[in-house]
Amino acid sequence: MPDILHKVGIKSSSLDDAYQALTTVDGLSRWWTGDTRGNGKVGGELQFRFGDGGFDMKVLELKPGQQILWQVADGPEEWLGTKISFDLKQNGDWIVVLFKHQGWKAPVEFMHHCSTKWAVFLLSLKSLLESGKGTPWPNEIKLDTWE
Repeated sequence: MPDILHKVGIKSSSLDDAYQALTTVDGLSRWWTGDTRGNGKVGGELQFRFGDGGFDMKVLELKPGQQILWQVADGPEEWLGTKISFDLKQNGDWIVVLFKHQGWKAPVEFMHHCSTKWAVFLLSLKSLLESGKGTPWPNEIKLDTWE
């Protein structure tokens, strides 16, 4: 099964800030989509809306300052059952985020789109943590006809 993988370095010494941006409704809404709702605790569900579409993520695992793991509970067919993880580690004055969207059944064209959009939003996370301002949906870089 193919996976989407990204690595992003963030000039910050606060793993806690990064963890909060990835686990709280307020934090997530500041870099991914302003229309974020739900419960970010283990066993909870987060809802991310992008206009008429979106995704629901079940929170499977949280290791403070280390890892976040979700499973897609609702959204596009290609996403259903896939897992999304953010692994965090401190490297001097940098936080390294290892991102994985795993379990795609096939590398369809939509996966190419999603890979690039994940990169766009991970750079929004980087901007949020380095400058205090992210570019969540609907203000992110637009790519193609799926938007």
